[in-house]
Amino acid sequence: MKRPTTPAAVLSAPAAAVDLPADASAEPARPRAAAAPAPVPRPRADAVRNRERILVAAREVLVEQGSGAPFDEIARRAGVGNATLYRHFPDRAALVHHVVLFVMDRVTVQAEDSLAEESDAFAALCRFTHAAADERIGALCPMLAGDFDGEHPELIAAREALAAAVETLVAAGQETGLVRTDIGVGDLMVALSQLSRPLPGISCLAVDGFVHRHLQLFLDGLRAPARSELPGEAATLEDLRQKTM
Repeated sequence: MKRPTTPAAVLSAPAAAVDLPADASAEPARPRAAAAPAPVPRPRADAVRNRERILVAAREVLVEQGSGAPFDEIARRAGVGNATLYRHFPDRAALVHHVVLFVMDRVTVQAEDSLAEESDAFAALCRFTHAAADERIGALCPMLAGDFDGEHPELIAAREALAAAVETLVAAGQETGLVRTDIGVGDLMVALSQLSRPLPGISCLAVDGFVHRHLQLFLDGLRAPARSELPGEAATLEDLRQKTM
C-alpha cells in the first residue's frame, strides 16, 4: 500500500510560512531596553566659579548703587569680561532675579546651620541675624520693586524655604523660653532689613561698622523675659508679603 505523499507546495514552502506549534520551553522574546537618555553635560568648574563671582559682585554693587547699577562695574568687580557676564545673565531682569535667589538661598542655609550647630536657640538666632546681614539681605527689598516677577516659581520656592527655616529658628527660641513670645518672624526680618540696609547718600563702608552693633542691640530686646509690652501684633512673613508686594 502506498504511503500518502506530502504535497510539493508544503515541502517547498519557506519555514517562516509554516505554522509550527509554540515551544513551551522557549523563552519569550525580551523587549528591547529603551535607549538611555543622553547625560546632561555638567558646567565647567571655571564657569561655575565665574557665575558665583558675578553674583557676589552684583550683590555688592546693587547694594551700593541700586538696581540700575552699570553692568561694567559688576563685571569689573567680578574680574570677568562683559561678554562672560552677559553669557550668564543676558539682561538686567535675569541678573536681579538670580541675585535675589542667591541671597535667599544663602540666608536659608545660614538659618539651618545656625540652629544645627549652636549651643542654644538664642545663640543660633544671633548667629543667623548677623550672618544674614553679611549676606546683604537688606538689599532685597529695593530689588523687589518695579517689574520684578515676585511670583516666579523659583522665587516662590526660595521664599517658602527661607520662611520655614527662619520660623523654625524663632520657634526653637520661644519654645525654650529664650526668646520673647510676642514677636514673629516678620518682626525679625523687618528689623534685619532696615538695620542692614545702607541709608541713601551714605557710603556703605561708613555704615557697615554700625550694622552689627545695632543688630545686637535689637537682638538683646528679643530676649525673654520681655521687659516691655509691644504695641500691635506679631508679624509673619506672609503679612509682609501682602503689604509690600
